[in-house]
Amino acid sequence: MTRFSSLWPTSLLAVSVLSLLTACSEKQPDAAAHAMPPAMVSVLSVQPTTAEFSIELPATLSGSKEVEVRARVAGILESRNFSEGEKVQKGQSLFTLDLQPFLLDESLNEAQLQAAQARLDQANREVNRLQTLRKERSVSQRDYDNAVSEREIAQAELKSSQTRLKEAQLNLQYARVESPVSGVLGREFVSEGTYVPGPELLLTQITQLDPIRLRFGLSEREQLGMREDVAAGQLILPENGHWTTHIKLQSGRMYPLAGSVNFSDVRINPSTGTSEMQAIMPNPDYQLRPGQFVTVILSGAKRDNAIVVPQRAVLDNGMGKFVYRMLKNDQGHTIASPTPVEIGEWTAQSQTGDSGNFWIIRKGLNAGDQVIVDGMARIFFPGMPVALAADTAAKE
Repeated sequence: MTRFSSLWPTSLLAVSVLSLLTACSEKQPDAAAHAMPPAMVSVLSVQPTTAEFSIELPATLSGSKEVEVRARVAGILESRNFSEGEKVQKGQSLFTLDLQPFLLDESLNEAQLQAAQARLDQANREVNRLQTLRKERSVSQRDYDNAVSEREIAQAELKSSQTRLKEAQLNLQYARVESPVSGVLGREFVSEGTYVPGPELLLTQITQLDPIRLRFGLSEREQLGMREDVAAGQLILPENGHWTTHIKLQSGRMYPLAGSVNFSDVRINPSTGTSEMQAIMPNPDYQLRPGQFVTVILSGAKRDNAIVVPQRAVLDNGMGKFVYRMLKNDQGHTIASPTPVEIGEWTAQSQTGDSGNFWIIRKGLNAGDQVIVDGMARIFFPGMPVALAADTAAKE
């Protein structure tokens, strides 16, 4: 009993010292925070604005037309009038068949037309002569009717001869096989001297490159998200789905000309979960080629009453995105308070002299919030004291 009583004051003293040390260690961060000088930061007072809405998607280029060149008439291929891989214009002659049979046919039909015209002229004269005699009752009605019938037959023969002559002239034109579109030629499949039986034999192919076609897919998830935002009044899409399209090449360079979406499939591809879209792009210098992989940027939509902040202001702590807001705590000190946010897409904006890429903030911020955009590297822990940098204070 005496032994344990003698130890009691010593134990009580040890516990008291431990409690004192623990209390001092708990208060140390607050004391350190108040002792540290405030971090100098720049802020942006966020306000609702109209933000451009754009989408970047992988895409593939293809010719706007892939045309097979075939002869419409039969004959011996006499010459090839192009070099493989060269540019050709619509109406340019690509192949020439032996023209002599077609020229002879044209001459024959011209002669037949002249004969038909002469027979009609004779029939007209005969009807006019008999008409006068018929008034004098010098010929019978039957003779007059036969003359009128002969004239009608001559008129029909003339029309038939005119049609045959046009057909012969058309065949002569077809014998000079012309390009149906402007584009780039492929290789030839038939050499000179070959008998061409007609359309069943493929001569060459042409790819129309101006304009060029852009194909890409928009995911079902993205479409559903846009429809929900439209229904909520947060997003305005281009009229009739005619998005403006720009192309980013594999080198990162932007193609200088813009196109527009002209087709959007209503069906969802079950294999890819996307619906196919197509845009037409001008390509006057043939810089773009079929099979090329590019990035398409769809623009023309807008978000109303959107909160945007510079991309550098949005941080990631491993559990999600957040920004630092500058505000006063319960003790009246100005601190950096981490605020979780839900981000949307990127957008190009210009606010208070700050231009570049911004994040759309879907949740977490309200109008008037002071978001720290510069000086985050000086904030060593949440709740650290901060103060406006001189340049920001001057702007304020």
